[in-house]
Amino acid sequence: MSSRRSYPSDLSDAEWALLEPLIPAPKPGGRPAKVPRREIVNAILYVLENGIKWRAMPHDLPHWSTVYHYFRKWQKEGIWEKAVQALARQDRE
Repeated sequence: MSSRRSYPSDLSDAEWALLEPLIPAPKPGGRPAKVPRREIVNAILYVLENGIKWRAMPHDLPHWSTVYHYFRKWQKEGIWEKAVQALARQDRE
């Protein structure tokens, strides 16, 4: 993880272990990813938990346009639905 300070909305290691297989990895052969997927998810959770505008994200998180891009992409692919279901299953256990 990066050297930024943590936020209450950040995923725990256990939550990330559960969600990581659901988050699409960067495609092979392309340009290497500049931002770790966990940081993107943490930034999305920050926006959702705090009810702020994308452009109002703290500057120590990835750039808002990057985060918004992945939020919309993963929303269209149904990734968030799968993530919520996985977290709900974990809570029931």
